[in-house]
Amino acid sequence: MLILRWLLLPFTILYTLIIWVRNQCYDLGIFQSKSFPVNTIVIGNLAVGGAGKSPLVQFLVDKLQHQFKLATLSRGYGRKTKGFRKVELSDTVESVGDEPLQIKKNHPHITVAVDENRAEGIEILQKDHDLILLDDAFQHRKVKPTCSILLFDYYSLLNPILLLPTGNFRDTFDQTKRADIILITKCLSNIRPEEKNHIEQKIRKHNAKATIFYSNIKYLPIKPLSSDISVDNLSDYSLLLITGIANPAPLKEHLINLGISFQHIAYPDHHDFQAKDYKKMISCYEEVASQKKLILTTEKDAQRIDISQLANIPVYYIPIETNIIEENSFLEQVVEKLSN
Repeated sequence: MLILRWLLLPFTILYTLIIWVRNQCYDLGIFQSKSFPVNTIVIGNLAVGGAGKSPLVQFLVDKLQHQFKLATLSRGYGRKTKGFRKVELSDTVESVGDEPLQIKKNHPHITVAVDENRAEGIEILQKDHDLILLDDAFQHRKVKPTCSILLFDYYSLLNPILLLPTGNFRDTFDQTKRADIILITKCLSNIRPEEKNHIEQKIRKHNAKATIFYSNIKYLPIKPLSSDISVDNLSDYSLLLITGIANPAPLKEHLINLGISFQHIAYPDHHDFQAKDYKKMISCYEEVASQKKLILTTEKDAQRIDISQLANIPVYYIPIETNIIEENSFLEQVVEKLSN
């Protein structure tokens, strides 16, 4: 796979040129970005998936919901509908996408909306809200936000920065300059000073003003998706781990650190589970050689799994939270940016 990626380097060069020209057109005012009277926060990243954007959206909802009448707006990746749509608790992944549905279930009292055209979505939402959180919209340059928060997966900055298809970046690294706040996610608890310096030197070449914050993942107690069996100690069980997310490595590392035995079936991000997938899950579950066993998945995947296909199998999901180091300072800077 790695060799194939390098063979695609000519396409990476072409893609890089196209993205660079597009950004230049916005930077020079040839293409226009629109500002709105309502406060908007863009949460995004330069690489493909897995940086922790949606957990950060939920973090900001938790912290800002009492100060603002807020809404979240995203594309609704993977949905089979088009245009603007408010997410309801009765919706399905097919109609609104997995991440918006997850946010709505966790925060049923706020407005969660999807629209592939973020500018049109803001036009509709600004009538009844004074803050809109835009999930995964850093590349949506038709919108000029009040505050831009750019996320980088910790490990992505320790490797060479290359665009698709050779690398994992979808935008050129110089666009770091547009961020007001930069958050390095999925950090180790004992990140070394020299690694921090390496990361910050990369960023400061393009952005000298943004404050750089660090965060890691906080794993919460598992919750049942299909079972009422009480699980007091997860390490007593053998697990079949099912993931359809961009980067399952931190979750696997978390389970290993807890001394938990598991087998892993990995699917692509936002995977649409089909009959053959459930057949494989059941077969692999039956092969787990333990009397105490269960299927564990992520909260995002739990939105897409058809639990009726896994009858009589205990299925649980593990919620996560964003744990921001220097959280108070981070929130103060966000609110200050909204007040300017």
